[in-house]
Amino acid sequence: MDKQTSSARTKPFLSTYDIAVIALSAAMITVCAWISIPTVVPFTLQTFAIFTVAGLFGMKRASFSMGVYLLLAAIGLPVLAGMKGGFDKIVGTTGGYIVGFVFIAFIVGFASDRFGRKVIPLILSMLIGLAVCYAFGTAWFMLVYARTTGAVGLGTVLGWCVLPFIIPDCVKILCAVAVSNRVGKYVK
Repeated sequence: MDKQTSSARTKPFLSTYDIAVIALSAAMITVCAWISIPTVVPFTLQTFAIFTVAGLFGMKRASFSMGVYLLLAAIGLPVLAGMKGGFDKIVGTTGGYIVGFVFIAFIVGFASDRFGRKVIPLILSMLIGLAVCYAFGTAWFMLVYARTTGAVGLGTVLGWCVLPFIIPDCVKILCAVAVSNRVGKYVK
């Protein structure tokens, strides 16, 4: 092979390593979605996985992982919490929170790419990503609920869908930052 031929090659948009990371990350998010912590309001480890994936692998890989995860859910594979799936779950009342996970992946992944795995930027980006997810999911919930059931107030929706999850999500953020920093030493 001559120099002209080798320089004409372009680097693929996604390497084999990227594809493997994306697939394994989507699988990790799925497994963590199936893990339910029984409390007064049960919660899963799904957001922990999303925070960790984005903190470890950056914006491109994390966003693609969420895209794969959403596609798997939309075609009906049981990748969501409670081993559920289907397009109806994505467009249902709580589907906005699921779609909002893409914002978390994008925001945290961007911060990870820009600042590395520094603790403060990671925590701040995870909090911002979570706030955007909450806002998007809450607006979606209110729209879908109004169409299917009737109007509902913002305070009611926040009481149902956000307030019970704030403390568990903050704990998941701290755990995800710790894992991202520890495991990040071994990630390319």
